[in-house]
Amino acid sequence: MTTTTLAVLVPLLPFLGAAAGLLLGRRAPGFVRPLALLPTFAAFVLAVVVAVDQGGGKAIDAATRLTPTGSVPIELALHLDGFAVLVAVLVGLVATCVQLYSTGYLRDDPRYTSYAALVSLFTSAMLLVVYSGDLMVLLVGWEVMGICSYFLVGHYWETPEARAASLKAFLVTKLGDVPFLIGLFALATDAGTFRITGVVQAALTGGIDHPTLIALLLLAGVAGKSAQFPLHTWLPDAMAGPTPVSALIHAATMVAAGIYFVARLLPVFAASAAAMTVLAVMAAITMVGSGLAALAQDDIKRVLAYSTIGQLGYLSGALAVGDRGAAVFHLLSHGAFKALLFLAAGVVIHAAGTNSLTAMSRMGGLAKRIPDAYWTMTVALLALAAIPPFAGFFSKEAVLSAAEHTALGESQVAPSGAGWTVLVAGLLTALLTAAYATRLWLLAFRGRGAAAPDHGRQPFVMNAVLWVLAIPSIGFGLTTGYLGDWFDGRALTPAVTTAVLSTGVALVGGLVTYAAWRHTSALAAGTPMGAVAAHPEGDGGLVEEEAIASHTQVYGSIASAPDPADPGRLLLGPLHRHAATGFHLDAVYHALFVRPVLAAAGLVRFLDREVVETYVRGASAAPRWLGWAVRRAQNGNVQSYLSALLAGSLVLAAAVVVLANVTAGS
Repeated sequence: MTTTTLAVLVPLLPFLGAAAGLLLGRRAPGFVRPLALLPTFAAFVLAVVVAVDQGGGKAIDAATRLTPTGSVPIELALHLDGFAVLVAVLVGLVATCVQLYSTGYLRDDPRYTSYAALVSLFTSAMLLVVYSGDLMVLLVGWEVMGICSYFLVGHYWETPEARAASLKAFLVTKLGDVPFLIGLFALATDAGTFRITGVVQAALTGGIDHPTLIALLLLAGVAGKSAQFPLHTWLPDAMAGPTPVSALIHAATMVAAGIYFVARLLPVFAASAAAMTVLAVMAAITMVGSGLAALAQDDIKRVLAYSTIGQLGYLSGALAVGDRGAAVFHLLSHGAFKALLFLAAGVVIHAAGTNSLTAMSRMGGLAKRIPDAYWTMTVALLALAAIPPFAGFFSKEAVLSAAEHTALGESQVAPSGAGWTVLVAGLLTALLTAAYATRLWLLAFRGRGAAAPDHGRQPFVMNAVLWVLAIPSIGFGLTTGYLGDWFDGRALTPAVTTAVLSTGVALVGGLVTYAAWRHTSALAAGTPMGAVAAHPEGDGGLVEEEAIASHTQVYGSIASAPDPADPGRLLLGPLHRHAATGFHLDAVYHALFVRPVLAAAGLVRFLDREVVETYVRGASAAPRWLGWAVRRAQNGNVQSYLSALLAGSLVLAAAVVVLANVTAGS
């Protein structure tokens, strides 16, 4: 088979697996797991073969006209460059691990059949986005991922949190997709084609007439899909879904799609200095804000969710300084260790006996009971904190190095102001990342919460998947010298200045957090377990306790006694209560958008009931009254008819007499 034929099979196999799973799942339950796992694994193997065949050399393009449109043609096109083939390998690997992991994690779930089929469809849609060479075909995969996320996040639809989270994820991402769609049409109109190669060529030759407007419209969709400020608020709430779904969304699909889209069309964005500056500012706010919010969260999955938002901010920052190689490199590295983090958190949750939200302050006694999750999660947290020689160090350093070059005016793509913005925000975020990664590790595995009840040993496949993902989390960064051809020929080796700075601030963040934990532990040593620790921010701590209590009612809790030794409260001080709520962005959106819409809906309802229905009732009442009058006159009584005739004659006679008198008088 040719490389293009193999590439066509990569997204097609998971799609066929999803269709077969839905059709045969109820009739032949024994085929559900093979249909979920084997097509996805086969797609991963083929993606590896395609990557080897492509070899990081010249891009492979193939296309066929889909249908005549009369204007801009739409084509079924493939575009296989180094970025596409490597991202496809990541998607296939993570999706295979998620499907394998889910066979143990959701082995007793009554809706596993539909879940597995949706995961396969989700994977197929992302692979279509990765390999597509036509923007309209890419849009199909883009939108299919949106509807799949709606169903998967709402998998536990019995709970109000899952229903609300799925609806919020769908609506917020659609809010960004509307300008995104307009931007795609405007881009195709300027370029005269939907083919990505044609669009890029038009951007490089100055053929895009409205680069700033188009880039900003496209960025709205990217912000929604990749959870960037200000459309990031759906991602933390999406943690109400199954943990393997969180791993898939955060590591290899959905949120990676927006970043990948910008990387593919980077010349379009680079044609506008204003758009690159907006992207840099958006990335900086996203990085720093999510780092502060992660440091204040108590739920382990919400910490990881805000961590994903921050790491995506690094990817946006790399693109804002014009280095798509660094962006895709960090996307691959982050995909490996973030999938590991979520799946390890799933083992923690499974050991705790609940399938959803879990408060770290209530954990205790887990390190010895789940050693596989303990060690692999430690590896993933070190990669997240960018400690050498783990993968996150090399990829994050590539981003910071690119920002440094741009800040010093060495880039011809982005303004130096964008470089300084990304560099400063990136270093501050490195400090915060190490701080919340250390806090998560301390509270989850060294916490003073009451020991969770033992719910038995986890299935073997769940632990095996963790060790598989630990390999790239440890060693992927060491491959930079061998993968340069896949990254536009650029060697992504660390630079001394940014490497020392980023590692230094990461170590400071980790050590300060550890010292704060020791300090709060010493203060709390005399506090009875279960008592609420002193909250320096006032009522904010009580609000968080109420939130934990509400989660406990719905999902259950691994313990009844929270650990009062939380270094996040000490480090953030008065900022903690604001960071814990995501800086009240949901409240702001509720005030700016939800309340006006509800008020407008109330006004429409009032007008419909009191005005429109009044006219409708009046229109029906007039004929009814006329019919009543006619019915009373036609009663079948001859005497009544004669009386009415006589009365009418008298009235007519009187009228004639009056008219005659008036005429004579005039």
